Amino acid sequence: MTDGQNNPPIRRRRKQRRRFSWRKTLRLFVPIFMFIGLCMVMCVPTGEKPVTEDTPVLKLGKNATVHDLEVDTVSRYLYKLDSMPEPTQRIKVNYFGNLRPFFNDSNYVHWAEAEKIGIQPLTDTRSHWQLKRPIVKVTTNPDFYLDTLIFSRPYLVPEAAAVLHEIGHRFRDTLDVRGGGDYRIKVTSLLRTPQTVKRLRRRNRNAVDSSVHQLGTTFDISYAAFIANSAEHPRSIDDLKGILAEVLKAMREEGKILVKYEVGQPCFHITACEPKKQPEVTSKK
Repeated sequence: MTDGQNNPPIRRRRKQRRRFSWRKTLRLFVPIFMFIGLCMVMCVPTGEKPVTEDTPVLKLGKNATVHDLEVDTVSRYLYKLDSMPEPTQRIKVNYFGNLRPFFNDSNYVHWAEAEKIGIQPLTDTRSHWQLKRPIVKVTTNPDFYLDTLIFSRPYLVPEAAAVLHEIGHRFRDTLDVRGGGDYRIKVTSLLRTPQTVKRLRRRNRNAVDSSVHQLGTTFDISYAAFIANSAEHPRSIDDLKGILAEVLKAMREEGKILVKYEVGQPCFHITACEPKKQPEVTSKK
């Protein structure tokens, strides 16, 4: 017998077709459909909440403006001219000589006065919640304009905030009495932390480790830049600086502030003093 007759023929296996399974199909596509549906639900805007008796309704009068819808009431005071109006007109100023030797209260005097009403320096996160005294937020308002702060935060103790408002108010009143002009002072620095003081010392040689700004009683007002709200009655920076110096001189003599005339950083370095107690008036019978 030959080899071909001894070996059995080779049978090829047929490929078995897989049966269609609904269960496996659902397991594959259901998560995909759920994910797409969830995305569509999140993208669709929700309807407005129906007004009920407990829902507060804002009612505006006929003469209401967009400012009446603001919550912080600050935006209306942010308007200012991009540059000082020209040509300038002179205004009466009571100059009293060189300002540097007159406003020369040392940092030691500032610090000693600031410790009476100030806070402890904010060294860590916990110290922000364990303040020695309360602080208030300072924002732009009719009395002054708050510059963009990089190395400080917009907070002061209540006494210092009140003094800052008084300076701005008296500056505007003095300007108005002497012939007008819609200007505001520019506040450039407020509360600082030890970390911001270190960063500032790299750029400003006037900054020291024992910066009184850390106590929340001190602020800086620029004498090289003022905020012009209107082009009517244009005034020069020198005259505005002289009027601001008059206000600071009067308040310093009243015992309300200490002032340091900074040269490298053109500003008045001001610390609020502890308010003096008014003597009690006894009525005579």
